[in-house]
Amino acid sequence: GITSEGEPGRRRKRRYKCKDCGKVFACGSNLTRHRRIHTGEKPYKCLDCGKSFTESGRLLCHQRTHTKEKPFVCTTCGKCFTCRRHLNRHRRIHTGEKPYKCQDCGKSFTLSGYLLSHQRTHTKEKPYLCTTCGKRFSWRSYLNAHRLIHTGERPYPCSHCEMTFRQSNDLRKHQRAVHRGEVQPCPIPTRPTSITGPRRDSSREKIYECEDCRKIFTCGSNLRRHRRIHTGEKPFKCRDCGKSFRESGRLLRHWRTHTKEKPFLCTTCGKRFSWRSYLIKHQRTHTGERPYACSHCGKNFRRRYHLRRHQLAVHNGEFSGGT
Repeated sequence: GITSEGEPGRRRKRRYKCKDCGKVFACGSNLTRHRRIHTGEKPYKCLDCGKSFTESGRLLCHQRTHTKEKPFVCTTCGKCFTCRRHLNRHRRIHTGEKPYKCQDCGKSFTLSGYLLSHQRTHTKEKPYLCTTCGKRFSWRSYLNAHRLIHTGERPYPCSHCEMTFRQSNDLRKHQRAVHRGEVQPCPIPTRPTSITGPRRDSSREKIYECEDCRKIFTCGSNLRRHRRIHTGEKPFKCRDCGKSFRESGRLLRHWRTHTKEKPFLCTTCGKRFSWRSYLIKHQRTHTGERPYACSHCGKNFRRRYHLRRHQLAVHNGEFSGGT
């Protein structure tokens, strides 16, 4: 929409207001460009790779990734860039300049995008819409991470094993905990859950104790999830059949019984599976891997229940759990 403002006797300035979020622009073309945040329109397409962009300048900048042209040089360190805006942003590393200031709290930022993201902590604006479930987010990165719940995509593979993850920080935590022997503690909430009071151990790290079974957790969210075993709470409900689950991951796996989605591909034979655990078990038919060893006789098995069955039949039910 268009609004007008100004003092009597002076020419009124036109203002262009976004009908989605209320943001006002002095120029109609700026509003048109801004509206693409809400519509998702990307009218500028790269003829080399097909990637599309909201602005012509961004397409031009992208095209240099194909030509390898980097015409913008930092005179301080000699680093070259494909776009002038990338050079200007880089220069602030040397100057320490933070030209974008929040009018609400005075905090300053090196990039306008950082300021815009920050301002949403004040305005509570959520311009990023998930078209699958209707949930809204303040930041695009949050929307992108959320969408993976619907698609089942796990774009971050571990280079050490076959596990993949939805988010890069989940991959980092896994690698520190599993492949370096360094347990990465879960972030501690600033205001711990009231389910039970946190206490500190001798190393002064906050820990969370279940008041029902006294099990200890280093993360409040893990305690909340665990408590559902005792309370019977199942907050994640399938909109197709009404079945409820304790964890969002279990709901996602259940959805695949309705959608028939099979996102996990065996690269050896092309067979697809609805669940990663099924794929991992299947892959052992190709690799010959038998990871479950009997501690009594040393015999190896592909699946844990095969080990359990063997121990019940051969070793009088003495189940060791495997290795």
